[in-house]
Amino acid sequence: MAQQPNADLSVTAERLAAWNTPERRRASFRSLHLIHRRGLSFRAAVVRELEPAPDPAVAATPGLRDLTENPAFSGLAVVRDGRILFERYAPDFGPEGLHSIQSITKTFVHLALGRLIAAGLADPSQLIGCYVPEAGAAYAGASLQDALDMAIASNFTDDYQAPYFPPPAKGEPVGYARQEIAMGWRLPPPGEHEFGVRDFAAGLVPAPGHVAGQDTLYASPNTDMLGWVIERASGRKLAEHVGDIIEAAGLAGSFHISADCQGVPVLSGGGVMTARDLARYGLLLGRSSAFLADAMSGAGTCYGGASNLRYRNHLLSNGTWIGHPGYAGQFLMVDPARQAAAAFFSVLETPHGDQDGYFAAVIAVIERLMAAVR
Repeated sequence: MAQQPNADLSVTAERLAAWNTPERRRASFRSLHLIHRRGLSFRAAVVRELEPAPDPAVAATPGLRDLTENPAFSGLAVVRDGRILFERYAPDFGPEGLHSIQSITKTFVHLALGRLIAAGLADPSQLIGCYVPEAGAAYAGASLQDALDMAIASNFTDDYQAPYFPPPAKGEPVGYARQEIAMGWRLPPPGEHEFGVRDFAAGLVPAPGHVAGQDTLYASPNTDMLGWVIERASGRKLAEHVGDIIEAAGLAGSFHISADCQGVPVLSGGGVMTARDLARYGLLLGRSSAFLADAMSGAGTCYGGASNLRYRNHLLSNGTWIGHPGYAGQFLMVDPARQAAAAFFSVLETPHGDQDGYFAAVIAVIERLMAAVR
């Protein structure tokens, strides 16, 4: 008797995986590590202790109450060094709850590749094709820095409405729905074989007539290509680098990450952890380094049309803080000078997990939180 397709990974008429439909998204973000087809998990040997130390000044931040009472809200943890200054959760969530961090996972590239660059094992000005000859037309002639800054123009589009089935012809727009097949977040269309994140990235081509300029050309395959570079430049499996980062961050719980059909960790968006652990990870991300200083220097691409936000070295920064957003409402902000981090979880239940002005409002409140940290 033929087996039925996995209902969670099946595709709706709106081209969304069933788990990612608005009515299921909130629950799915807390169980993505059980939904994806394959995954890896890591635990730190030594936990970085965090002691509750509520700060009234942080709790009194203007706009904080509106943020935490928004129906989309799930959780927020604000830490400085080893102290939890503020923590709040929605009634249906809690401090032990796991949550998808989506594209915040991309920041693992900053840590792993930054270490290789510091050790002289990778050069951001070098072409990707020098490390990965199989990189394909969109990437072989681009530099590591181009990929780090999201400055590569390809036929990838971060859009669920782009062609999904039948597979787009070579050179036609390739949408995010196709990448989810590679990530193990949806089943391939009937009759089509599964493929991994590296094969997906290597199949992209330069966008005809589009020259990469100053604006951020956000594309998740850039991250997976850089993961390939990390592996080749270091001579170590990408999963080993992920394990090193989890150890260094001292996470208290398990960190889960999606893996593709070849066992490659999906750094473009596959991470799952608690809010406290994301804050712990943020403290690691904010440790001083030349690579971090460069990310905060004002170089890079202009993000989202905001003149004060730059995307550099796989981080978002305004020159004071670093951070990264995640699909449907996640945000991590770190203030390296204050040794403080804020991990924010929410789930937008709109058709495609977006809402005009939402992230700008979230960032504005968390900036005020960081300013209140003493």
